[in-house]
Amino acid sequence: MLTRIFDYESASDAAPYRRFWTVRHDAPGRRAGFRACEDTMVQTSQETAATLSRVDGDAALRKIAARLVPFLIICYFAAYLDRVNLGFAAASMNASLGFSPTVFGWGAGVFFLGYALCETPSNLILHRTGARRWIARIMISWGLASGLMAFVWNETSFYALRFILGATEAGFFPGVILYITYWFPRLKRAQIFSWFLIAIPLSTVVGAPLSGMTLTLTDGLLGLHGWQWLFILETLPSILLGVASWFYLTDCPAQAHWLSAEEKDWLQDVLEKEQRDAPESETHVFWPALKDPRNLLLGFSYFGVVLALYGVNLWLPQIVAGFGFEPVAAGFVTALPYLIGTAAMIFWGWRSDRTAERYGHTMSAALLTALGLVWAGLATNAIVSIIAVTVAVCGTLATIPAFWALTTQRISGARAAASIAIINSIGHIAGFIGPYAVGWLKDSTGGFSSALFALSLGPILCAALTAATALRDRG
Repeated sequence: MLTRIFDYESASDAAPYRRFWTVRHDAPGRRAGFRACEDTMVQTSQETAATLSRVDGDAALRKIAARLVPFLIICYFAAYLDRVNLGFAAASMNASLGFSPTVFGWGAGVFFLGYALCETPSNLILHRTGARRWIARIMISWGLASGLMAFVWNETSFYALRFILGATEAGFFPGVILYITYWFPRLKRAQIFSWFLIAIPLSTVVGAPLSGMTLTLTDGLLGLHGWQWLFILETLPSILLGVASWFYLTDCPAQAHWLSAEEKDWLQDVLEKEQRDAPESETHVFWPALKDPRNLLLGFSYFGVVLALYGVNLWLPQIVAGFGFEPVAAGFVTALPYLIGTAAMIFWGWRSDRTAERYGHTMSAALLTALGLVWAGLATNAIVSIIAVTVAVCGTLATIPAFWALTTQRISGARAAASIAIINSIGHIAGFIGPYAVGWLKDSTGGFSSALFALSLGPILCAALTAATALRDRG
């Protein structure tokens, strides 16, 4: 399917991606990483260019997508599997350790405090050292930390390990968002983000049934509970993928031995032109990025998306179990909204790129999320509730690719590294607030309806602040 994501409606659509330039490579001896790839660009003479074969930009982008995107999907799948496993482990883990819904919600949310605090420095380090090294470090350390979750024994150890896990994983998602900007022009990014983000629903579609079966089949094995085996078994894929990242990923186009010289020159020229045109690409970046009103608007807009994303994701298994489903059946029922949401996300990202429109796609998908959450809160039976949650999940997943395409269209270089991390950090504060708020409201009211109503405010905030960003960008 990746071979078709760069189809154009007409030759004129492809024209901006079929120009050919060459590069003078003067990087030997410079530090590894993307900065070593910021080569000096020089236009060839008209006579020299005429002797060189024309580069098929579509084919080059398809080749890059086929090389990088599947591997990045698998890596993010391994990362997101922890959220799925935690949701399924909750019922038996809470019973085993005596945790209340509030304690579980607090622990689930503490992960995002460590994540948010470490995210910006992590992304700046990735920009300096290169994705290959830093993504490998992230994946190996979070794999080890996730395995230790099997051995929590009280509230304090639960909170501490969740915080450590968040700190070790910090930088992976914004790092990949940044990494994609090194390889794909702006007008193609929503589609690439959609494919990368397929790991979110995929981790539930595949992980939810597996988690349910693991809980049932491993309970009591070697004297351990099923929830402990969930965390132990999720460790190995992350560590192996971290090692593979070191050898498989390429930091930037200039180092891509799997591209022809002409393809590398063409791609670097297109990206260099975009970087020159970007209004925000200075070198000293952290404080300017932190004080940038656009970044703050987008950060709190993303806060609204994340509030719904994790508020639903971490509690959906328990909502489904509340209708009387056994663990294995609950796994399959939980997977259904995400299976349908996958198609919605891919379609909406494709449509955003095809129309070259970001603001309206982000706002409309966010409002659909809010509608689904309110509907779910009003639902009184299992079927209607699952349909409503499916609507909410479709809206949430469809919002994210258009949002990140909007976010990255005006930034590049080190400024992009800082801005992406700051926006994602602000957004993921909601990853702490959302699960905790759901747990507290569940304790206070005895049900999930009020929590779903509260979560619906997040996507409404997202739509409102995205509209404010549009007015600012266009004004």
